[in-house]
Amino acid sequence: MIAPATFMVSLAQCLSTMALYARGHPARERVVDAAFARLLDLLYDVQYAEFSVLGHGIVYQGRVLEDLRSWDWGPRLAAAGIERIEIDADVTREAWETALEEMFKVLNGHGSSSGETRQMAATPVRFGSLRVMGGDKEAGGTGGAGVAGAAGKENDGVGDGAAAAAAAAEPEMEPMLTVSLDDEVAAVNWIHEDALTSDHLPMAEVEAVVGSLAIAMKSQQKMLLPLLMLKEFDEYTTTHACNVSVLAMGLAEALGCTRADIRAFGVAGLLHDIGKVKVPKEILTKPGRLTDEERAVMATHPEQGARILLEREKGLQMAAVVAYEHHVCIDGKGYPQFQFGRGCHYASRVVHVCDIYDALSTNRPYRKPWTSEQALQYLEERAGSEVEPAINHAFAAMVRASRVGKIPMPG
Repeated sequence: MIAPATFMVSLAQCLSTMALYARGHPARERVVDAAFARLLDLLYDVQYAEFSVLGHGIVYQGRVLEDLRSWDWGPRLAAAGIERIEIDADVTREAWETALEEMFKVLNGHGSSSGETRQMAATPVRFGSLRVMGGDKEAGGTGGAGVAGAAGKENDGVGDGAAAAAAAAEPEMEPMLTVSLDDEVAAVNWIHEDALTSDHLPMAEVEAVVGSLAIAMKSQQKMLLPLLMLKEFDEYTTTHACNVSVLAMGLAEALGCTRADIRAFGVAGLLHDIGKVKVPKEILTKPGRLTDEERAVMATHPEQGARILLEREKGLQMAAVVAYEHHVCIDGKGYPQFQFGRGCHYASRVVHVCDIYDALSTNRPYRKPWTSEQALQYLEERAGSEVEPAINHAFAAMVRASRVGKIPMPG
């Protein structure tokens, strides 16, 4: 089977040749034929091929192509808005050449700068900006079962009494958003699995997921917070990571943070619970309350997460701090306990609010999800002790103004 990196190089050769020769010229036809043959080889035993084009790398089916880390065509394609390419196994040679011609136009400023039309069209070759694409396709290669699941907020720091008080409440009927995040959920699943088994973090995939979540958040030219609903209880860690990332980016924007900080908060939110990969799954997915011993093991995940982020990837110091501090209350309670009292990082205080809100809003094996207003009321009652009042006020205003909905998990 041909390597996906070889195919991408042949795609670039096609686009270069189109600048020299018109359709039908023998030299152009030979290059297009050769690339199509490589494409068919690539698609031999898969339903479709999926590439994410980042400025610093190419991701194929959820895996970074190491051979293309310094490929000069990556930044060029990304700058033109060709950040995602999907090709179905039933692609024809004619459809392939037509797609190449449209890519060539976009690269040279003669087509849509984002490839939006092509991206959403029902064609065997789709390309466009790095956003939510697909819907009913399997997320090819982005992960298997992964490390998922988690205990609820009763196990994570939110009081048992408050949970019991709302246990019988029915969830609000809120508007559903027409967004599918199945690729992103699968990618986060794989990121967690990779963090458990390798000595590095797949940062290209982390950045790609955060980019997709940011675009979903901004869909339809207004602030939307696309929160995922659980389909299976052991998917909690995966869906929760995506939700907290989206909420943290939305809150950071509401608080007036810079674009760079908004993206950094999104990364920190996505990785805040990465330490749970070190917690035994039987504790993460336990359907009832944890014992004191199990609770002590669960309480190690902030320190474990910080260690993973610091040891395996440079440039994630803030994300590591958030992973370590996101269960620390502003009055010093929570965990881990500091030997000497100090305040937490601003990003930690932002993620803390988002973490609590999504945990309370999520269905758990032992309780129904709280309504949005119940979760906001819980936070408001703890403003000044558990959470930062000003941050919480901005969060509540954002949620109430945004008509938050829950997206069904793909199934």
